[in-house]
Amino acid sequence: MEPGFIDVHAHFVTDAYVARARAAGHERPDGVPGWPTWSATAHLELMDAAGIAVSVLSMSSPGVHFGDDPAARTLAREVNEDGAAVVRDHPGRFGMFASLPLPDVDGALSEITHAFDVLGADGVVLETNTHGVYLGDERLAPVWAELDRREAVVFLHPTSPVCWERSALGRPRPMVEFIFDTARTVTDLLFAGTLRRHPGVKVIVPHCGGALPVLADRINGFMRLFMPPGTEAPDALAELRGLYYDTAGPAFPRQIPALLALAEPDRLLFGTDYCWTPSPAALAAAGAFDAAEPPVPGATWRSLTTANARTLLPRLTASEGGHT
Repeated sequence: MEPGFIDVHAHFVTDAYVARARAAGHERPDGVPGWPTWSATAHLELMDAAGIAVSVLSMSSPGVHFGDDPAARTLAREVNEDGAAVVRDHPGRFGMFASLPLPDVDGALSEITHAFDVLGADGVVLETNTHGVYLGDERLAPVWAELDRREAVVFLHPTSPVCWERSALGRPRPMVEFIFDTARTVTDLLFAGTLRRHPGVKVIVPHCGGALPVLADRINGFMRLFMPPGTEAPDALAELRGLYYDTAGPAFPRQIPALLALAEPDRLLFGTDYCWTPSPAALAAAGAFDAAEPPVPGATWRSLTTANARTLLPRLTASEGGHT
């Protein structure tokens, strides 16, 4: 019997969170027409229809920091408590990546402790930038050190760059800007040496790696060109192959082949992007994976990505239906 998918790229929203975001000016979040609605009941219906055993919930863009550190700490704690309650109320069906109030480092460190030690989070979600602070910024070093100490799973999620008013050309930012902001923050992590200094952190890059598969050789070449004299250039391609990649978005027919030219099959994870991706599209994504030729003989995309997720997130036990 085929295992259920483990969806590592799944979102939730609450009425209280949406109200806070709207009050901060996010009436049309990242330029999309409006906010989605979410309930555990509707999410479970989608999961059952798509053959998804477990969904790992996280907050999407615009995150929890709207410009005020104390308010961001409060909101991060609130959404993490809400997510943990969903996990408790539906045993075996949900996991959670906790939100952090970056770029507030002290607040983030406090929330890491609460998320892992009290709520039992499966990892954390980090937006690609917060108010222009990208993830390789040296100010965030204490956060990466603590995540490394815990050997944490870090799920990256794109958000709008600070230059979106000009670069997005009036279009919704998830279409193009998200893809390049993912590449921008991972490139920042590579150049800053963050990934090399913290090998215990297990990073998930969303949306088939964004633009990274087609930019990887270019990034690697530039890193070799611009290293300080006398310094050995790191192998950016090897570092990129060491990351995990979820497949949310239009993975077929072009993005998956590009990603497989960079990453090994054991680094790929299934994702739907529900609830920001509507149910019909999420169902179509699951169907596309079931219909596609897998890259490993004797496996299916379903069995492959589920086995990878269980290795990365051992508390999510597909054979038992979920979170233990």
